Amino acid sequence: MKKTIGKTSANLIEELYKQNKVIFNIEDVKKITNLSYFSAGRLISELKKREIISSLKKGRHIIIPQEIGSVKKYIGNWFIAAKEIVNSQEYYISFYSAMSFWGMVTHPVNKIFISTSKRQITPKEMKGFLKFVFVDKKFIFGIVEKWIDKQKKVRFSDMEKTILDCLLHPEYCGGIAEIATGIYLVKDKIDFKKLFQYVRKYNKNVVAKRLGYILEILGIGNKEIYQNLRKYVKERYDLFDPCLPKKNLNRNDWRLIDNVSPEQIKKIIKT
Repeated sequence: MKKTIGKTSANLIEELYKQNKVIFNIEDVKKITNLSYFSAGRLISELKKREIISSLKKGRHIIIPQEIGSVKKYIGNWFIAAKEIVNSQEYYISFYSAMSFWGMVTHPVNKIFISTSKRQITPKEMKGFLKFVFVDKKFIFGIVEKWIDKQKKVRFSDMEKTILDCLLHPEYCGGIAEIATGIYLVKDKIDFKKLFQYVRKYNKNVVAKRLGYILEILGIGNKEIYQNLRKYVKERYDLFDPCLPKKNLNRNDWRLIDNVSPEQIKKIIKT
């Protein structure tokens, strides 16, 4: 095998490309090369050492394109990599990653966020690249499938669900100011009827309050929209941005502890 590893490797990579299997497993290697499980595993290890392939997780590998050159870590398309790694069909690309997909951020996002109803530990191969967020099954709605390449569809939260998810967990998307900026960027694309249907289905007072206050600050919407959202304002006070220290910079009637002032949000949006 050592004498023929160059040829075997080349034939394997060529055949994987022909079969559109840029991401593959050991069974694919066995079928193409007719090697035993042990020998196929050794070949995979050799290809990894030579930086011809990279691992997404145990048992899932990806071909490193020649034009990339020599790199120790390569994951290809981030969204497709996420689909290959997650261990459940009940998943979706969420939070900062979904914001990026829908054009709600103005800078690159360097981590993949995946919401799933099945608890999963991030593979060691993807440490620093990927974040799993466990969600109850009742919150898995508002999902769309999008073609990422000619063979792969990936599940995303739609724009409206992305907004609500981020308002519940600002820590997974850069904080309230980042969410407000995202809403402003797509304000003309938001389906407000769908958004309020989701608010009712979500049934989280803090989400409705944060949404209402942000829309009010940005001057988006009308009196009817604000009235519908004010129904969720109860006795309890919540932090406007749980990512920041507790301090009240401004008075509002949404029962939010306003630790991000309207002026700060408007200034960020203008820049």
